[in-house]
Amino acid sequence: MTRIPLSALCLGLAGLIPFVWGALTLVFPSLADWGLRVLGARFIGPYVQLAYGTVILSFMSGVLWGFATRATGREAAVGYALSVLPALWAFFFIGDGPTSAAIYLIFGFIGLLALDWSFWRQGLAPAWWMHLRVLLSVVVVACLSISIL
Repeated sequence: MTRIPLSALCLGLAGLIPFVWGALTLVFPSLADWGLRVLGARFIGPYVQLAYGTVILSFMSGVLWGFATRATGREAAVGYALSVLPALWAFFFIGDGPTSAAIYLIFGFIGLLALDWSFWRQGLAPAWWMHLRVLLSVVVVACLSISIL
């Protein structure tokens, strides 16, 4: 089965909202002004993207950890070790200025996609996993790229 379950697709797409919203507030100054007045500075531009991106990298470490539980022996040990990398990446590299943080997040999400592929290739992730992860990762990287332009 390579068709993405509807619930996973809908929730995955909903998880893109902070990235897309942040990009839109960078492209449309009037939207940023509205967001600043209504939501506050944390929830516009790169700030919402960087905070949320850090959370998502950490969340995805947990997802990969879950995949590692499907393995045994050395494969499981390697899986557990690899699964913590996205959270550690976010912890150690995200936090400087918005431009460098966005660049590090982009690399973090590209690295996460490589880890997703590895777990999927080993049969630890669902058959449809890469279809969803590629779609979501492309949007995330595109939105974060707007922050560095």
